[in-house]
Amino acid sequence: MSTPLKIGVIGLGRMGQLYARILATQVSGAHLFAVAEVNEQARIRLVDELNVPYTFADAYELLELPELDAVVIATPTSTHHNLVIAAAGSGKAIFCEKPLALTLEENRRVLEAVARAQVPLQVGFMRRFDAAYQRAKALIADGRIGRPITFQSIGRDPFCPRREYADPALSGGLIVDMAIHDFDLARWLMDSEVERVSAEGALLVCEELAQVGDIDNAVITLRFVNGALGTVEVSRNAFYGYDIRTEVLGSEGAVTIGAHQHTPVILLTRSGAQHDVVPYLMERFGDAYRAQMQHFVNCLRDGQQPSVNGSDALAALEIGIAATRAYQTGLPVILSELRLSS
Repeated sequence: MSTPLKIGVIGLGRMGQLYARILATQVSGAHLFAVAEVNEQARIRLVDELNVPYTFADAYELLELPELDAVVIATPTSTHHNLVIAAAGSGKAIFCEKPLALTLEENRRVLEAVARAQVPLQVGFMRRFDAAYQRAKALIADGRIGRPITFQSIGRDPFCPRREYADPALSGGLIVDMAIHDFDLARWLMDSEVERVSAEGALLVCEELAQVGDIDNAVITLRFVNGALGTVEVSRNAFYGYDIRTEVLGSEGAVTIGAHQHTPVILLTRSGAQHDVVPYLMERFGDAYRAQMQHFVNCLRDGQQPSVNGSDALAALEIGIAATRAYQTGLPVILSELRLSS
């Protein structure tokens, strides 16, 4: 396929604008053909900046464009389910931000719709496309640390989120919204599914989240099918910077990913050592966002299925929902039992 793929972006919030700019300027073989956004000001501003041919207030009108090859869905999480089903019904290839849905039933309906339509689907687990995580995966696969036995992951945001964003009815809550990246990494790096979770969570700093019933800190423990163990910590209040770190301990060694330091400069003075920290998302994962979108376009052009698909989304959501239930009830949750009850 020599002509660029015509791609539409649905939703022009922070992530939608990011994807639109990446598609317009950094991904080969792609043409940002259309955007849809209910906020007129945001829509007009981006269309003028990137010279987008088609623009809509209604996402479903965008999906009716016959020339459109694929869509990127970057709307609020609570809307993903219906939009993915509609996009599949219109025959478009789909890239959707995580998670695909807020419930297991909705996620399964999404996967059924995609399977019926036989369209490609990629889910936005961008950390798999980060060079450091890919290197760690290769080292583990090559047996450099022996058999993986424990997984530890830390994910800390540098500010309290807006109440309307954090609302569990819209985002799924802290654990589903934020720790889902760590759950996906756990499955991927450990090469095993999770069979049981326990969790503790609390609202400790971001007091305004009480108005929507969310928490700002959680610690989740994982037990894998192969017997390995794991912990995931997520927080909304790392005001010193964006803190994303992972470690896998093996029977013969360990691999660590991530560090506090952003630039490789340390100032040494009488008062001690000083260095900067990662400010936020794009400074840490900007290249990964570009790489995952290039992967999506390459798969469509080559007729291949994306490497991060709907089954990965469902598996990570299962862990997230189980962990949320474990935090709410104070009891461990076995994932096989969760599936039977959902």
